This record gives sequence, C-alpha cells and structure tokens, in this order.
Amino acid sequence: MVAENGVTGHEVIASPDGRTAFVPIYGNSGVGQPGTDGSNLVVIDIGSRKVIGNIDFGHGVRPHCAQFGPKDALLYVSTELDKSISIVDPKTLKVIGSVPTGQPESHMFVISHDGKRAYTANVAPGTVSVLDLAARKTLRVIPVASSVQRISLSIDGQRVFTSDASRPRLAVISTSNDAVEHWVDLPGAGYGTASTPDGQWLVVALPDVNKVAVVDLGTLRVARTIDVPASPQEVLIRPDGRIAYVSCDSNGKVAAIRTSDWKVDALIDAGKLADGLAWAGPR
Repeated sequence: MVAENGVTGHEVIASPDGRTAFVPIYGNSGVGQPGTDGSNLVVIDIGSRKVIGNIDFGHGVRPHCAQFGPKDALLYVSTELDKSISIVDPKTLKVIGSVPTGQPESHMFVISHDGKRAYTANVAPGTVSVLDLAARKTLRVIPVASSVQRISLSIDGQRVFTSDASRPRLAVISTSNDAVEHWVDLPGAGYGTASTPDGQWLVVALPDVNKVAVVDLGTLRVARTIDVPASPQEVLIRPDGRIAYVSCDSNGKVAAIRTSDWKVDALIDAGKLADGLAWAGPR
C-alpha cells in the first residue's frame, strides 16, 4: 500500500515486463464509505523502488484495480466516482479514454483473455457490468445479489466468478449468455478468487471465518478449506500454478499455500492492511 499526501493506494499491477508498478491512489476509506476521493495513479520503478511518474485524473474518482489489456498493452483502471473504467497509455502516462459501466461502485473488474470485454463487480448495486472495450460501451448489467465483492475469470474464459457479500455463496456467470448459471455454497462469505492455471480449482478467500475455500470447478462444490491468518482478502496464483498467495489484511501476512497438497507453505510479512497482490516476476 502506497501513501500519497496522506491518502492510501488500493491494489497494484505490474507491467508485463515486470519493471514498473502502477498503484491507484484510492483514498482513506473503503468502497462506498465517506472519506477522501483519490484522483491519481502513482508509477513506481520496481528495481529502484522509486516513484517515477504520476497519472492525474483531474478530479476525485477513487481509482482502483488497474489491469493491463492482454492484447493492446493499455492500462485500464476503475474510476468509481465517474462510474467508468478509464483507459491509460502507460508509455505517455496519459488518460486516453473511458468506458461507462452504468453503475456506481464499479470497484474491481476483469478483462477477457481476448481483450474484447471487461466485467465489473458493482459493489452496492450487487450487479456485474459487461463492457465492450473496443466500442467503449456497456453491453449489459447482470443482477447478482444485494451486494457483491471482487471478481475473476475462469482459465477457459467461459465463466466469471463474484462473491455475494450478503450470503455465503459464490455466483458463477456464463460468458456465453451473461447470466448467473450457478451458485456455489461457501462456509463463509467470499471475497477474492482466482483459478489455478489447469482450470481445475478456484481458490476463494473467506475473511469472516479466516479460511480459504478450494472449489472444484468440475463439480462446482467446495472440496476443502484451509485455515489462514485473519481476514484473507485477495488471491493470486503463481504462474506455474504451484503456489496460491492469499493476503491476510488483519495480520499483515501473505499466506503461501501449496496447491499440491493445499497446505500453508509459508507466511510472508507484508505490512499493515495487506490486500492487493500482483505478480512481477517471469510469466
């Protein structure tokens, strides 16, 4: 988490070459809560650990969840208060466009593997917006629950996953018809999710019960749970699929879980309020 003029950053993404990090400066509160409204994104040289640039949105937008497009190498970042995803040229550090989401609190999003679509988790409305990135328009808004949190995409691109923030269950959305096709019952309210590279498992953080659930994507049932430090948040799978990293907010730890036997391999000190995770090594 990066501090900029007393305001904190939420989430982080590394450039495809692993040399540069981009940190949205969101503000000093949680989504939908009163607080400061961040208006910029800080650029950091990972090797020297120095700030080397700044992207200014011009007004308070609570930027969040920066993602690189898989085909166009552009940087996409949710700009919540504008109800949009902003598009940034990472070479010039200029905002070059935006895509409306049609909903407030578009907090997290995921981009399809072909780079054509994005799916946003709209927290308070409890919806998912489907976006056409090339046409820069909203295609559909999918009703999901009374509120939702976090979002991820299956390895084959056929499913989108988001957690019902009000009930212990996970929504499975089909990308073929943009509708909820299944619910997965969880042992606690879900949060961040990520699929293993083989497409067999979905790892789900369960912050209220201090566990991680492993969902079998063949049966869409929880196969096992793993105890982790308090308040697990985000999940990041190492590119080789051997380790699942889970940030644990209240303890300032990142749990490294072996996917071979689903045991905690190590607890990594990460500092206070550990949340967003990004891979910056070889892919």
